Amino acid sequence: MSTLLGTTLNGRYRLVARIGAGGMATVYRATDETLQRQGAIKLMHREIATDSDQLERFRREARAVAQLSHPHIVGVIYYGEDDSRPYIVFEYVEGETLKERIRRNGRLPITEAVAYAIEIARALGTAHARHIVHRDVKPQNVLIDEEGSAKVTDFGIARTLDEEGLTADGRVLGTTDYVSPEQALGRPVTGQSDLYSLGIVLYEMVTGEVPFKGENQVAVAMKHVREQLPDVQSKRPEVSAALASVIDTATAKRVEDRYADDAELIADLEDVLAIETARAGSATGEVTSVLRTLPSQTRRRIPFPVRHRVRAVILMLLPLVIAGGVVAWILATRTHREAPRLNQPAPSPKATQLFPCSTCAHDYNPDALSGAKNQNPNLVGFAIDGNVNTAWLTDHYYTGSLQKPGVGLYVDMSRSVDAKSLVLDTSTPGYNVQIYGSTSAPDPYVFNKGAGGWTLLAQVASVKRKQPITLSTPKTGYRYYLVWITSLPPGRLLAAINEVAIYGLR
Repeated sequence: MSTLLGTTLNGRYRLVARIGAGGMATVYRATDETLQRQGAIKLMHREIATDSDQLERFRREARAVAQLSHPHIVGVIYYGEDDSRPYIVFEYVEGETLKERIRRNGRLPITEAVAYAIEIARALGTAHARHIVHRDVKPQNVLIDEEGSAKVTDFGIARTLDEEGLTADGRVLGTTDYVSPEQALGRPVTGQSDLYSLGIVLYEMVTGEVPFKGENQVAVAMKHVREQLPDVQSKRPEVSAALASVIDTATAKRVEDRYADDAELIADLEDVLAIETARAGSATGEVTSVLRTLPSQTRRRIPFPVRHRVRAVILMLLPLVIAGGVVAWILATRTHREAPRLNQPAPSPKATQLFPCSTCAHDYNPDALSGAKNQNPNLVGFAIDGNVNTAWLTDHYYTGSLQKPGVGLYVDMSRSVDAKSLVLDTSTPGYNVQIYGSTSAPDPYVFNKGAGGWTLLAQVASVKRKQPITLSTPKTGYRYYLVWITSLPPGRLLAAINEVAIYGLR
C-alpha cells in the first residue's frame, strides 16, 4: 500500500501519508490539490472491490454518513472511483483516537469522560434520527481533535433500519469488547445497541479498562451476553451513584431495561455532568465547552463560582458541594423559613399573597407504581422560591405526550386557607392545567376526585407565560392546592412551573 503514496486520485486528491488500515480499506492523509486543504481518504482494497456485497457496503457507508451533519461526526466530503477502486473523502481530524487517549492517560477525569459520552451520544442521536445504526461504537472510532472535541467516525458497518440483506443472520459485526448482547447473538440491532456500546466506552473511560476479557473474541462476546458488568464504583470509588446508575442502565442486558433512546440517555448524562462538576469544584478543557451546551436548568445545579471560574469562592463552597450538592444544600438551609415574596401585586385588592414554607411544594406523580420516573423532586422548591427565572420541570416525555391523565405539583399551606386566585408563571406556555384543592394529604399513588380527594377549582386551556386563575373555593378553604398538568406544551417534551403564587383571605 505504501507504493500508492504520492498517487493522485482523479487528478485531485494526492495521497500523502498512510494513517490506518482495515480489512476493507486503507486510510490516507491526502491533499486536495484543487482547494489546497487536508482530507482523509478511505481507499478500498482492490481485491475487495471485486466483491459486490463489500462494494455495496462501502458505498452504503458513503451514503449513510453523507446524510449526517453534526459537529461530533466526521463528515463526508466526496465519493469517487479511480481505476475501479472506490474511495471516500472525509474531513481530516488532526489529533488522536479516544482509545489512544485512554492508553496514554489511563482512566480519564470523570467529568471529561461524561463530557465525551455526551458528545458521542449526541452524534449517535443524529444518526439514529435518520434510522442509521453505527454498529461498531468503540473508542477506536472516536477521534479527539486538537481542541479536545470528540468526533465519531467509521460508519463502515453501519446500516439503516430499513435495509435488508448484506449482513447474514447470526453473523456478529463490531468489536466484541463493546458488542451488545443482541448483536453478539446475531439478532437484529437498533439504536439501543449503539447505546449499550457507548455505555461500555464510558465504563472504559472511567476505569481505564474494558469490563470483560477472555481467551478470544467469542469468549468476550459471551460475557456480554451472560455476565454482569463489574461494579464501576468498586473499580473507582469516587464515581457518583448517579453516574454508576447511567452506566448500569445503558448496559442492561435486556433491551427493554436499557435507555429507550438517545435523548433519554443524554438527559441523564447532562444531569450527571452537572453533579460531577459540582463535586469536582472546577471545570476545564472540553468539560467547559460541554457545560455551555447544557440546558439552563441543568447548569443551575453547578455552583455559580464554577460556572464563572471564581476560584476563591470555589474553595469556600467545595465542602458543601462534596457533602451533597449545592441544590440540596440551598434547599436544606431554607427549611422552616418563609418563601421569598414575589414582587407582583395581588390580582384582587381584597386578596393578599399566602406564603407556604419554602419546603412545602411536592411533585405529584400518581402513576409511579407503573414504573414511571419521579418528577424532579429536587427542583420543587423552585416553584415557590419567588424567582420566576427558576423552575420545576416535569420529566421528559419523548413521545410528545404525557400518555396518562396528568402530572403536577402541589403546595401544602400547612393549614386550610381560603384561596381566591392563583398566578402561574411558566417558561413553557401552551399546556392545559387544572387546579384542585384538598383538605387531606394526597394519596401518592392514586389521583382521587370527589369526597376524600381532590376538588376541581379551575381549569385553563393553553396557559400563558403569566396566567392568573380565579379559584372557586369554599370559605373553609383547603390545605393542599394542586397544579395538575394534563397536556404538554406544543412541540415540547416537558412542562415547567416557574412560580406558583396563591392569593386569598388570611
